[in-house]
Amino acid sequence: MELAALLLAYLFGAIPAGAWLARGYGVDIQKVGSGNIGATNVLRTLGAGPALLVAAFDVLKGGIAVLVARWMGLEGPLLGGVAVAAVLGHNYSVFLRFTGGKGVATSFGTLLFLDPGVALLTFPVGVLTMFLTRFVSAGSLVGGATAVVLAFAMGRPLWLVATVGLLAGLIFWTHRENIRRLQQGSERRLGEKATPPR
Repeated sequence: MELAALLLAYLFGAIPAGAWLARGYGVDIQKVGSGNIGATNVLRTLGAGPALLVAAFDVLKGGIAVLVARWMGLEGPLLGGVAVAAVLGHNYSVFLRFTGGKGVATSFGTLLFLDPGVALLTFPVGVLTMFLTRFVSAGSLVGGATAVVLAFAMGRPLWLVATVGLLAGLIFWTHRENIRRLQQGSERRLGEKATPPR
């Protein structure tokens, strides 16, 4: 049962909504802009409408993975494992030869259903950072770190703090190139359009 729940969470997280939606527009999203399949690159490439659809789906697939696992009777550390599996599915999708996105929206979706209190307090911090700096990556990184601090400060169970820590660690890992560009001053700002491949 536990293995089935983890596999199901991975496969659900692996659904590459951004790549498939962009394909409908005749665009290979992995060859445009950052090459990322998430909502930010979709926004730069296709505009706000498709980006909102992708963001909503990526959030919901994380949340639904947690809901299904609860329906299957999983709780505690196993539920945390399901959350991580869903994000790994998004980041390393079997449908895209184990490439994918950066896992921010899917991480938020899992956290929203694991602990709504922590998620809803984290969200405005990440969004405010993004709009103040005009860097989506900065909002993602600050949001990930904030979630860990909040989970610990609010006295959440150790398994939940560890899960949030793993999710934040994945966010920092997938943003390692963004961190480098932020340090160099070459990171793309919110609103910049992606350049189509020649």
